[in-house]
Amino acid sequence: MIRKVLSMLRRNSLFISGLIFLFSCEADQLGLLPILGERDVEYSVTDGKEITDTIYHKVPSFSYLNQDSILITSESMKGKVWVADFFFTYCPTICPSMTTEMKRLNFETKDLEKEVQFMSFSIDPEHDTPRRLREYCQTYNIEASNWHFFTGDEKETHRLAKSFFNGAERDDDADGGFGHTDYFVIVDTSGHVRGIYSGTNSEQVNLLQSDLRKLLKTEYGVIGSK
Repeated sequence: MIRKVLSMLRRNSLFISGLIFLFSCEADQLGLLPILGERDVEYSVTDGKEITDTIYHKVPSFSYLNQDSILITSESMKGKVWVADFFFTYCPTICPSMTTEMKRLNFETKDLEKEVQFMSFSIDPEHDTPRRLREYCQTYNIEASNWHFFTGDEKETHRLAKSFFNGAERDDDADGGFGHTDYFVIVDTSGHVRGIYSGTNSEQVNLLQSDLRKLLKTEYGVIGSK
């Protein structure tokens, strides 16, 4: 069981490393974070001239109930930079560390709360009802106004996780019944994934905060108070 979960994590880590390697060089030259994921090129003709347009990977639209039983859509959070992860409240392994690190990150970016939206998607909606999510927030003393805990259709959530370059699947051999990755993801206001970090590694989460501030400053003119 442990080998299976570790294998899934390792495959995803290699994939993410490849994405960062492919696109970071160009971005570094411009002082920007890379746009991760596959990209396509569309060709069109305007006034007799051929125009090329690069189409980047985007997170698809979604809608979920949050911990307060309010239906939240991706459109309602448009205009903000997102920090997202995938977890479940009964997770006995990596989720407690992930939530602790996300809480720290949320607290340390309090000066950016109007520009940044935190989102934690439950991969086990059968157990993670809005009421359970509220209890989870109380357990971790989470009172952030810019942090949604989402619950919705399980299969749709597992598919959505892939668009965030996370892995999530039912696994009867895994502790808690689910195998999943520990990634925290930055998504820009256009729905492009701009960074992927290990949510159980404090140094990686520190890097996420640095990159988040870099993105907001260089592309949106937001400096914050730090």
